[in-house]
Amino acid sequence: QVQLVESGGGLVQAGGSLRLSCAASGRTVGTYAMGWFRQAPGKDREFVAVIGWSGGYTDYTEAVKGRFTISRENAKNTVYLQMNSLKPEDTAIYYCAAPVRGTSADYWGQGTQVTVSS
Repeated sequence: QVQLVESGGGLVQAGGSLRLSCAASGRTVGTYAMGWFRQAPGKDREFVAVIGWSGGYTDYTEAVKGRFTISRENAKNTVYLQMNSLKPEDTAIYYCAAPVRGTSADYWGQGTQVTVSS
């Protein structure tokens, strides 16, 4: 069993930055692909970014490429999402997930709210 706890969300103006963290506990996630998803009000949850177990592989949804960076520290069982140049359309609840397989995962965090004002 894996527990995932996100932190770092908040309210920021358009153009600003936030760094989300996801701490895993219960068992090591060092061999898992980990990722971030988001769900905006009235919309389905969507994939945002994924990182392979070693950090050598990353992928992003087109809408965040060049603005968001996913990274991980396996020694700390933690994955991060650095979000720059935020836009109002990035407003959503952001969820950490592992292990990520396409658009699904076995374990999900409780989510952290990100609100970007215009």
